[in-house]
Amino acid sequence: MDTERYELTFPDGPEDGRDQNQDVVIVARTERNGPGGHPVYADVTGIVQAEISDQGEVRMLPSGGQQAPAHGVRARPLPSG
Repeated sequence: MDTERYELTFPDGPEDGRDQNQDVVIVARTERNGPGGHPVYADVTGIVQAEISDQGEVRMLPSGGQQAPAHGVRARPLPSG
């Protein structure tokens, strides 16, 4: 069964092993597939878009010309409902 929603966690600041503040965004499955053939998920604004594999691997997709893809993003499946 495919997951309909994920919680994406973005690390804030350099990855130096210390506890970090994190930004969290909820994304829902769209009708599209990404370049890797996996479903694309987006937040309610459509600005945050990510291709998420069935193994939970995240590939951030730019939604505008000035965006640089984030790295180190983690996806946690959310229960449906």
